[in-house]
Amino acid sequence: MTDPEPSDRPLQDQRFEGRLLDVLIRAGLVLVLAMLCYRIFSPFLVLMVWALILAVTIYPLHQWLAAGMGGRQGWAATSITVLGVVLIVAPTAVLLSSIGDSVQGLVQEVQQNTLQIPPPRPGVAGLPLVGPEIHAAWQLAHDDLPALVKSLQPKIGDLAKAALSMVASIGGGILAFVAAFIIAGIIMAFGAGGDRASHAIFARVVGAERGDEFTTLSVATIRAVAQGVIGIAFIQAILVGLVLLLAGVPLAGVLAVIVLVLGIAQVPALIVTLPAIAYLWMSGAYDTGAAAVNSVLLFVAGMADNVLKPLMLGRGVDAPMPVILLGALGGMAAGGILGLFVGAVLLALGYQIFMGWVAANPDVKQPPNESSKTAG
Repeated sequence: MTDPEPSDRPLQDQRFEGRLLDVLIRAGLVLVLAMLCYRIFSPFLVLMVWALILAVTIYPLHQWLAAGMGGRQGWAATSITVLGVVLIVAPTAVLLSSIGDSVQGLVQEVQQNTLQIPPPRPGVAGLPLVGPEIHAAWQLAHDDLPALVKSLQPKIGDLAKAALSMVASIGGGILAFVAAFIIAGIIMAFGAGGDRASHAIFARVVGAERGDEFTTLSVATIRAVAQGVIGIAFIQAILVGLVLLLAGVPLAGVLAVIVLVLGIAQVPALIVTLPAIAYLWMSGAYDTGAAAVNSVLLFVAGMADNVLKPLMLGRGVDAPMPVILLGALGGMAAGGILGLFVGAVLLALGYQIFMGWVAANPDVKQPPNESSKTAG
């Protein structure tokens, strides 16, 4: 038997094939359009995500300020944006200028052979593993600094190149952050429309019943991470900086900024505080009592995030704190500082979806409520 001609096929099959072909063509066109849109938007993706995170985090302050201005959303957003840009640019410019002056002065002292390195204390040589090498290099720097600089000249060149690239990266990051702050101000000025749009998007994706719940969860998670990561990093940097100032440790401001960056990157501040404690005991400028008190204060300040993080990271979020913490850490490992927020939000939403699926198990009888018990 031969296959029937197309005209012999049932009309219903022909219609089904035609509709299937239409669906495939439309899906392909939609996919191509989505890929083209992503390619056009991808250079601005990180910038827009940062702007959205900043807008969600600062929006309560914007609403409070707008209420004081008679409901002027645009003026409130402009005021916050200008203030934020000033607070970002001015301290950064002062810090970079201070670092540049310090480096220039150090280079001039080395070139003119006027830099004086104090002699090492005898106890340095007794340090395990690296003590003899540190003592020998320190002693050489005290006796003949130009010879030490000449022996380290290739390494110094590599360090200079790394420092320049780091400064350029920091400058680019600051400019991107300023741009994100400006875009965040625009988003906050139209916050009501954005709130309606986010509710509509979640309602379309997960249904009208859970759309509001997921929107609230996403907003609360972003704010919790902002408070629990960046806020704690600021608090710890201030604590460490104050202790360093009180102890008289050189470059206390620079070390405090390093603690801030490490805190945002979820790196322990002990990387800074432990060398500072070693300086207190090895410099010879402190008696035993002062060195002990300052060491305890520095150690406590360096460990403050371990106490503050469980208290602040999961506040106001309908998800366990370990879920938020794991999402933030995993997101940071996968996508840097931006991944802190994205990872925490995604894991919190995934947790809610999974627990909702578990709770909707039809094979498990739900416990009777109090009203049914009373009626019985």
